[in-house]
Amino acid sequence: MSHALAPTAVPSPATDAARFLRLVLRVDSASTAVMGLVLVAAAAPLGSLTGMPVAFAVAFGIFQLGGAACLALIAGYPVIPAALARTVVAVNAVCATGCLVTAFADVMPLNGTGVVFLLIGAVIVAVHTGLQYTGLRRMTAATG
Repeated sequence: MSHALAPTAVPSPATDAARFLRLVLRVDSASTAVMGLVLVAAAAPLGSLTGMPVAFAVAFGIFQLGGAACLALIAGYPVIPAALARTVVAVNAVCATGCLVTAFADVMPLNGTGVVFLLIGAVIVAVHTGLQYTGLRRMTAATG
């Protein structure tokens, strides 16, 4: 007796209300993973270049690797739960703000390169946040 495999519940790209959001989550996941790897693998040279303490760079890199895995998981859901998408937007907004505060609040001995490094990070995260918010709005508008 032969059993055919049941089709998966993944919507087709043409009918996927979260297509744009899914793409942005994947791009965010990839860029976050790359940054996490750089922070962990090059913590000492990065610390010398930016003034960022090595322990902070490693911890932040590990946090980013975990975040990248979460983003990839959410992007892979057949239907992205709106609550998870809202959480991603909120966490990214907090991270962008955290980068700004860290750059200017004198909480670590950053030099000019370190401030610029965190400002660039804040801009990248803010762009992802805005695009994810747009994707969330599109998805919720399409699903009612």
